[in-house]
Amino acid sequence: MNLTLIISIIVALVVGNIFGYALRQIRTTKKVATAEAEAEKRIAASKTKEQEVLAKAKEKALAILDEAKKEEKVLRVEVIETQKRLEKREELFDQKLLEMDKKQEAIDKQKEEIEVRKERIREVKTQIEELKAQEAAKLEEVAGLTREAAIERLEKMVQEDYEEALQSRLRKLEASTEEELEAKARQILSLAVTRFASSVSVETTTTQVELPSDEMKGRVIGKEGRNIKAIEHLTGTEIIVDETPNMITISCFSPIRRQVAKIALEDLIKDGRIHPARIEDAIKTAKTNLAKEIRKAGEDALVQLGIPVSSIDPKLVQILGRLKYRTSYGQNALQHSIEVATLGGLMAEELGADVFNTKKGGLFHDIGKAVDHDMQGAHPEIGYNIMKKFGWPEELCYQSIAHHEDRPRTIEGAIVKAADALSGARPGARKNTLEQYIQRLEALEKTASSFEGVEKVYAIQAGREVRVFVEPKIIDDLTAFRLARDIAKRIEGELSYPGEVKVTVVRETRAVEYAR
Repeated sequence: MNLTLIISIIVALVVGNIFGYALRQIRTTKKVATAEAEAEKRIAASKTKEQEVLAKAKEKALAILDEAKKEEKVLRVEVIETQKRLEKREELFDQKLLEMDKKQEAIDKQKEEIEVRKERIREVKTQIEELKAQEAAKLEEVAGLTREAAIERLEKMVQEDYEEALQSRLRKLEASTEEELEAKARQILSLAVTRFASSVSVETTTTQVELPSDEMKGRVIGKEGRNIKAIEHLTGTEIIVDETPNMITISCFSPIRRQVAKIALEDLIKDGRIHPARIEDAIKTAKTNLAKEIRKAGEDALVQLGIPVSSIDPKLVQILGRLKYRTSYGQNALQHSIEVATLGGLMAEELGADVFNTKKGGLFHDIGKAVDHDMQGAHPEIGYNIMKKFGWPEELCYQSIAHHEDRPRTIEGAIVKAADALSGARPGARKNTLEQYIQRLEALEKTASSFEGVEKVYAIQAGREVRVFVEPKIIDDLTAFRLARDIAKRIEGELSYPGEVKVTVVRETRAVEYAR
């Protein structure tokens, strides 16, 4: 029973497996057939697309070929035209070369003719020189004198016969010329002076600072003098606190340092806090404010004279403003420069010179004084180099040197020299101590006395004129003129003085006889 059941189960399993395998085979066959059909469809579709793509590609290729052919035709036409133009140019070039060759041949012929003519001229000159030499030799034989000896003898004869007449004529011409020039110069100067008016103020070496009360003096001095020492150390000035009520004096030869100290003190007094740290801050602020004030002073000077501020480099404007705190014999340098520019412009207008360049050169003629303490050399050369550095033209730069030259090369330089002398020489413009005044007069007399033949020397008119009396036996009339010029040149080279110095040489011969 059990065995039969097991056999039945085994048979059923075998049959089931066979049946399942058959089903799987049928399904697999169907799937394969379906896949093959699908693959054939896709292949057919791909072939169709491929044919379409190939057709489109052929169409594009044909279009590109057509365009290329058209472009090739256009290029061929352009190349042909270019070749034609080149051929025409070559023909023209050949023609020009032929013309140039002909011209060169003509020039060569002319050169040859010129050389032949030159050679003939040389031969003629040589013959003339030989004839002159022969004539001179014959004349020397006849006269019994050489050429040099004859010339020397003739000069002596003329000098002896006409020396007195020449001297008299020379003196008359010089006198008449000097009178005419002096009259014209006085007329121009009088017109310039009457058209310009300026205040006269002489700078000193001290500055006063007003205090609200005498109690502030103690606060300025500070404990054990620390405040006043700090101010003096940082500004390089001397603070004088004396019995003058409500006043402190700042003493220093540098106007810039005095101004820094004054601004700082006024700020400290107004603030009320006075101690070393606050003093240091106040001095820094004062220096900054002073730099702005210096720049404004330079700009104001340009505006006053009608010179565009934008036409001047800002650094040069700053240097110009420093002249406000520079003095020469007590005269403010910036005010002096403005006066020179104004007077120079008025005189240039009368003389028909360049008014604008004269004004500009007059304003900057002393620019070297703004930095002469920081650089080596005289202020005219320093000013010339500064203006050259900023790219100014030579005629403007030269005016810095011209106002110290004896004979300026340009009319504008001569005008600036005259305006400089006029501004510095007018009464009250400059000051000297008695000791300096005496030393200057002694130096003038000593310089003039150093020449041979000088008998007496007197410096008169506050040192603006030197009268030199000479010995008539040693110095004749012609030598007197040369002596005056030599003394003037030595004074210019060795001495410093405001304005100009007139040198007058006096030669007097006295003949005395007694009738008995």
